[in-house]
Amino acid sequence: MPLYELVCISRANLKQDSMRTLLRRSTETVLDRGGAVRGFVNMGRNQQLPYRMKRHMEYHTHGTFWLMHYYSNPKTSDVLMGQLKLDPRVIRCNVVKITDKIGDMANFTVTA
Repeated sequence: MPLYELVCISRANLKQDSMRTLLRRSTETVLDRGGAVRGFVNMGRNQQLPYRMKRHMEYHTHGTFWLMHYYSNPKTSDVLMGQLKLDPRVIRCNVVKITDKIGDMANFTVTA
């Protein structure tokens, strides 16, 4: 299975329980479809966005940045993106395929 990186910007004013639910839902989506989550990286809470972003009929100037590294098939990434794009807690998200070779995965390290 290929290694993917989910880059996500969520609302800045989320309570800890709401953020935990968002992360848990993302994890369960991957695990329920036979994937494996490698880890999460918090890139910063309440950071100023590079420009004003509109999502779900609201403008946002600040957000919480986070990453999720996971192994899965391509269909799982499509399902995950579909769920996150409809979630009102998410401002922006994108999935990047890191590698699909087993040998390359051993050299990959998560850095913040």
